[in-house]
Amino acid sequence: MGSIQKEGAQMEGIQEVYQFLKKCGTYYLATVDGDQPRVRPFGTVDIFEGKLYIQTGKSKAVSKQLQANPKAEICAFADGIWLRIAGKLIRDDRVAAKKHLLENYPDLQRIYPPEDDNTEVLYFENATATFYSFFEPPRVVKF
Repeated sequence: MGSIQKEGAQMEGIQEVYQFLKKCGTYYLATVDGDQPRVRPFGTVDIFEGKLYIQTGKSKAVSKQLQANPKAEICAFADGIWLRIAGKLIRDDRVAAKKHLLENYPDLQRIYPPEDDNTEVLYFENATATFYSFFEPPRVVKF
């Protein structure tokens, strides 16, 4: 597969993952705190410059956990299908990335202004997304 075809397939995969997470509304993010797993609900998701982003605040424990160990997983469920995404979440401090994500979440802009140093957006690097169902074999998307 040529690099242009591979990039096109990768963007289609990211788009499919993004649409599934949007449909779910709430997904669950798992991080590691020392030797203790931590899981919490999230709801923000965006595609910016071909990467899948989420958002939080730098003052939260989840941010500190991701800076200590960027490995994370997301789990979401809708319509009998569940999705697991594993990879590294990388901080992007650019205001443009923050603005892009927050445009889709106007209620959050009061709490997380894009120019605020507490507002944090992170993108997945080397991610593997796997769609599961009881009735079909797992399907993997890498990005």
